[in-house]
Amino acid sequence: MTGAETQTAAPPAALAHCIAAVNAALATPAPQPHIAAALARLIARDDWLPPAYAVPHPAHYQQYLLHADPAARFSIVSFVWGPGQQTPVHDHGVWGAVGVLRGAEYSQAYRADGISPPQPTGPRHRLIPGAIELIGPERGDIHRVANALPCDVSVSIHIYGTDIGRHRRHVYPDEGGVKPFISGYANGPGTPPFQP
Repeated sequence: MTGAETQTAAPPAALAHCIAAVNAALATPAPQPHIAAALARLIARDDWLPPAYAVPHPAHYQQYLLHADPAARFSIVSFVWGPGQQTPVHDHGVWGAVGVLRGAEYSQAYRADGISPPQPTGPRHRLIPGAIELIGPERGDIHRVANALPCDVSVSIHIYGTDIGRHRRHVYPDEGGVKPFISGYANGPGTPPFQP
């Protein structure tokens, strides 16, 4: 983002409560269950996300930064999926919690060695509004996510244990191999990250 795009605004009340809950959870010995509970409360209602953070792109999914902890301990983002859009098979390298706000998503876990083509593990899961999925190196960190709706937009809210848009990760192409990537964010001048 450019300097003009890094201005911040006060978050919607529901997001501010979630940010506070994540900060409190990070002071506990096992924060991820508390963070998942905070995310579940956030996505229980679909009346708080400003429309600018739910705009799809015609060619690929969008990732909007909602909040980045100043110490990079966590970030909260909205993922916006146009009809038929999906991620490549990818990893995260950190813990995360994903919750569907609207629409529906498919999540498919994979096994990848960075040489052979990635292989699906287990069934593909359909996530509907209110559903939470935990991810991370200790529980399965490689997956592909897709919009489950052929004709509509889906939106999910993600909380990660780092500033995920600036974090070096990996894509595992269908033909095999591994490629590093940094996802960045889709935020433009009208979509600054929020700061309490």
